[in-house]
Amino acid sequence: MKPISIIIDCDPGIDDTIALLTAFVSPELDIRGITPVCGNQPLEKTVRNALQVCELGGRTDIPVYAGCFKPMIREPIYGQFHGKSGLGNTMLPEPVKKPEAQSAVDFLIAELSKAAEKQEPITLCCIGPMTNFAVALRIKPEIAAGVERIIMMGGAYRESGNRTMTAEFNMLADPHAAHIVFSSNIPIVALALDATHQVMLKPEHVDEFARVSGRISTTISELMMFWDRNDVRRYGSRGGPLHDPLVIVYLLAPHLFESEPARIFVEHESELCMGQTIADWYGKSNLEPNAQIVSKVNSQAVIELMLERLSRYAGNKGTL
Repeated sequence: MKPISIIIDCDPGIDDTIALLTAFVSPELDIRGITPVCGNQPLEKTVRNALQVCELGGRTDIPVYAGCFKPMIREPIYGQFHGKSGLGNTMLPEPVKKPEAQSAVDFLIAELSKAAEKQEPITLCCIGPMTNFAVALRIKPEIAAGVERIIMMGGAYRESGNRTMTAEFNMLADPHAAHIVFSSNIPIVALALDATHQVMLKPEHVDEFARVSGRISTTISELMMFWDRNDVRRYGSRGGPLHDPLVIVYLLAPHLFESEPARIFVEHESELCMGQTIADWYGKSNLEPNAQIVSKVNSQAVIELMLERLSRYAGNKGTL
């Protein structure tokens, strides 16, 4: 089968890093570019982290384009569970690879315009705040024709928020960008906290990943151990939810997920509920669904697939 052409829009980030490392060793995916954005960390750190992860994964062939340094309107907020660098306590060498001269927004406009002209649309994997793509859409709305679909991590529906009572971090970080993207009529698959909280990375899983992941085993172990929330009351067990990697796993094995259609709205005016995502499950708005919201995940199969993928780093450089 022809590989799926994707762009990974991210804000590395521990779980972004695990997602990238999984994608790097998946020949089903043709990664056209990585577009870091201000999110879990300021832009200079998310760009550096993306470059470091490319070198760690042996994928310096993938171009990295620096994105927006702040949200569209609001002031930046940063992640709370990723440490000062965004990579927990893990220290990676300074990257040799450099970001491209072209900005992420210009890259998205150029690449998606070309995809639209060739009628070869690209899948966007949005695993951070959606500022880059929202700005690109505002500049050139026609690029929507170059997007096959958006697979995104963000939002909370039947689950409560993880940054405020009502909001998930990626949506709160740039609610105006999320509002623009959900208003674009591009097909969207939404992996919200409702899905990601079903896949907990438990301490026993960390041992398994360290055992199989070869030359990156120390890094993987350190990242995953730092990710442990140690909040049994909230999650029902030790460990941390595998948020962003689920986007990559969904692309590789969509049969492991069940979803429901709904119209999604993003609160971008009320401070009390800023960033809240609201799902119209039953047509109360009289608007057609604009997304498939993942509601059920085969968590054990997800862990097994990721173990298999990361085991590909044993005895090789991660290159395809």
